[in-house]
Amino acid sequence: MLNHPDRLFPADSAVRAIARRLFEAVERLPIVSPHGHTDPAWFALNEPFPDPARLLIVPDHYVLRMLYSQGVPLEKLGVRPRIDNDETAPVDGRAIWREFASRYYLFRGTPTRMWLDHTFEFLFGQSTPLNAANADQYYDAIAECLQREQFRPRALFESFNIEVIATTESPLDELKAHQQLRDSAWGGRVITAYRPDPVIDPDTRGFAANLARLGELANEDTNTWTGYLNAHRRSREFFASMGATSTDHGHPTAQTADLAPAEAAALFDKVLSGRADAAERELFRAQMLTEMAAMSVEDGMVMQIHPGSMRNHQPAVFERFGADMGFDIPTPTNYVSALKPLLDRFGTHADFALILFTLDETAYSRELAPLAGVYPSVKLGPAWWFFDAPDGMLRYRELVTETAGIYNTAGFNDDTRAFPSIPARHDMARRIDCSYLASMVATHRLAEEEAAEIAKDLAGELARRAYRLPASV
Repeated sequence: MLNHPDRLFPADSAVRAIARRLFEAVERLPIVSPHGHTDPAWFALNEPFPDPARLLIVPDHYVLRMLYSQGVPLEKLGVRPRIDNDETAPVDGRAIWREFASRYYLFRGTPTRMWLDHTFEFLFGQSTPLNAANADQYYDAIAECLQREQFRPRALFESFNIEVIATTESPLDELKAHQQLRDSAWGGRVITAYRPDPVIDPDTRGFAANLARLGELANEDTNTWTGYLNAHRRSREFFASMGATSTDHGHPTAQTADLAPAEAAALFDKVLSGRADAAERELFRAQMLTEMAAMSVEDGMVMQIHPGSMRNHQPAVFERFGADMGFDIPTPTNYVSALKPLLDRFGTHADFALILFTLDETAYSRELAPLAGVYPSVKLGPAWWFFDAPDGMLRYRELVTETAGIYNTAGFNDDTRAFPSIPARHDMARRIDCSYLASMVATHRLAEEEAAEIAKDLAGELARRAYRLPASV
């Protein structure tokens, strides 16, 4: 057995018994996945997943960064250099898997280990720890499973009991996979979310070309400030027609601005010319967060801000392999002053909804919980990325609940590209929440009946409300 039935529950037997009871009531509730990065083409095409290595190792930056930190070249893990990215070239999945298995011990004590062990046992039926000696046995068993109909994307979606899943696309994506899904007879709810970073962040490679393409798709002149904003409006309308209820913004900081229209237009012209310096580029990103908030008031989309990551920290790795290789590092983030221009305009607006995330845990009790605890528009997203882990989730609850309560948080979202790990991530979150609530019951801060209601809300209802997800049809 890889997964103990009492994993993540409190050590104290009396508190553990309460946690068990709470968890039993939520363990099998539907999964609401309102923010993530799975590929909609998986569900549109419904083709078998590739070999075990390309499913579980090659696309997972959690796995890549740990192995790279121990001296394993990315090439040995199936990552191709950008200059030689021939998608038709053969990939030796078995060799990659053996490399991974021989170093699986490196993941001891990490959430990655728990997610993978959950996937190995409950999805693929493997109940002995992975190591170099059984690497081939594991590989063959998983590869055989992936050939079966019940392991195709749509079948897994249904067996995972997913109620709805949101993917994330940029305005440059024509959403063809989402259209294919709409045209199909399959009933799974896969919606998109609007991620405009490539056409908002002037530091994006190919920014000018991206703006030109945005203009083509939206039939607007993106060489003018008015045309550029209208292009966003048209694009957002299109995304909403494909089910989007949220936008997502991955800015380096949480800085916002509220410039006069003439100032904003002049700044846009300078950015478009390529003459804007670093401070002006940051000001443009800040202004665009406020512009996106204004559009959210217009169209009702919930706004998410994911700030505080210095992305692609190692330039040589980025140049050779591209993004998402594990070299994204958290940075300190200011929220109180940075968000004030945006919140001055929209923080108390009845039609505005903002979900805030952080990679700076020091901001939870000092800034984020107090903001969410008073502004009607603000909810706190769950522990994210580096803190999407048992201890990080528990710290989140302990630091946030005191000031913001439970109902000013947005429940849980898995924020993952790793589709097979989604049940594991929700299982982990539900166990940690039940453990936290059990401790409150044991110390007589909650009645167990109240804790049971909260556990159910955290498992799905808070996410439905926060992301304005319509009820299942």
